[in-house]
Amino acid sequence: MSSHPTQSIRLIVGLGNPGADYAATRHNAGFWWVDRLAERYGGSFRSESKFHGQVCRIQVDGRECWLLKPGTFMNRSGQSVSSLAKYYKIGLDEILVAHDELDLSPGVVRLKFGGGHAGHNGLRDIISAMGGRDFWRLRIGIDHPGNAREVVNYVLGRPSRQDGEAIERALDGAERVLPELLQGRFQLAMNAMHSG
Repeated sequence: MSSHPTQSIRLIVGLGNPGADYAATRHNAGFWWVDRLAERYGGSFRSESKFHGQVCRIQVDGRECWLLKPGTFMNRSGQSVSSLAKYYKIGLDEILVAHDELDLSPGVVRLKFGGGHAGHNGLRDIISAMGGRDFWRLRIGIDHPGNAREVVNYVLGRPSRQDGEAIERALDGAERVLPELLQGRFQLAMNAMHSG
């Protein structure tokens, strides 16, 4: 029996930086995914100042889920996440944060519960604002530039066409398991995604 919590996911946060300059950058892979979910399930994002970001509500197989794109820039993401979670009384283990992951190749996407922030400013701020790390993460592989000093320029750059296509395919796979995620069937979702 797996030790993962079986709560269903009620809030999906896509991490990214607001504004057209950042839209196509690797660091915005989390935004890309929630944009796709909104489109697929007929929702649209609207700005909500009390949540410091853009919010969308979707229904999937009769289950309601909030999608959030913080409008605060990456290193202040926690302000947005905590204000929405508090308002709708959403628990830490009912939150899934989609973010770019340097330690995975483009085309790879992994589901993970808990853990540290591995230097990711968005995750770091959410852990701090929420007072805990026990939330789900959708880690979207973007690869590592090979040199720690190059990371900032790399994540704020655009993927090559080949990498971009690989990331899109991975996001497709993650999109397909959304019904499982919203039902708390994480093992099933992982098996489907990780074998893809």
